Amino acid sequence: MPPAAPDRLYLVAAAGIEAFRNVFDGLAAINVYNINPDAMRQLQRPEPGDRLRRDGSNIASVLERLSRDRPQVKERIEEYLGQVVTGVTGVSRRSYGAWEAIEFRQAVAGDAKPWTFQATSMSDGTLRALGVLVALFGGGDSVATPVGIEEPEAALHPAAAGVLLGALRDACAHRQVFLTTHSPDLLDTPTIKPEELLAVRAEGGVTAVGRVDRAGERALRESLFTAGELLRVDQLAPAQQPAEQPELFS
Repeated sequence: MPPAAPDRLYLVAAAGIEAFRNVFDGLAAINVYNINPDAMRQLQRPEPGDRLRRDGSNIASVLERLSRDRPQVKERIEEYLGQVVTGVTGVSRRSYGAWEAIEFRQAVAGDAKPWTFQATSMSDGTLRALGVLVALFGGGDSVATPVGIEEPEAALHPAAAGVLLGALRDACAHRQVFLTTHSPDLLDTPTIKPEELLAVRAEGGVTAVGRVDRAGERALRESLFTAGELLRVDQLAPAQQPAEQPELFS
């Protein structure tokens, strides 16, 4: 075994040993996203597009790669986007010389053909929804790696939360998905099970993360409240950790 150093994570050194390699690769491959609509509106330099950046700023290249290599995935993304934003029928890359950007197609009453809109004309909610969907379904990994998304519901209409949750569950069939959210609307469904939740509570400068406490778990299992309703009344709390056992030997 490699020697341990007090200022370095031991797994980095141990990853050269086969028994530890899969653990290291799995943790290192986790992608965490905080989609930034302003970054998505900017003109972008073309790139391979094999992986979405954390803020979504290379989404034009990722969509182009999907349309070429995995068109069925791009169609699924567009289908969900059309449910979140009524009238949107598609989104694709558009070239501007040495630059590129994304362009939306949206049905307009009275016109047989969809109109095209640049990203600068679309709302933050629409752009964030697109970024979240691409993060969920657009990974080019040969093995689907875990994905973390910060507040996927931000800037979305509350009515779209159900559609977004459906997309998240769809993605979970292929990869592990972690979310952070403060939205009762996203959690306001009886289909969410206690084992799918981790509650967070910060008190006295200490942040506790854990499974929902016994009262919350009972309320969810017996369908007395949804997770969203518990969050609204500040009753979605982590279970108390058992006190440390006294040392038997010194």
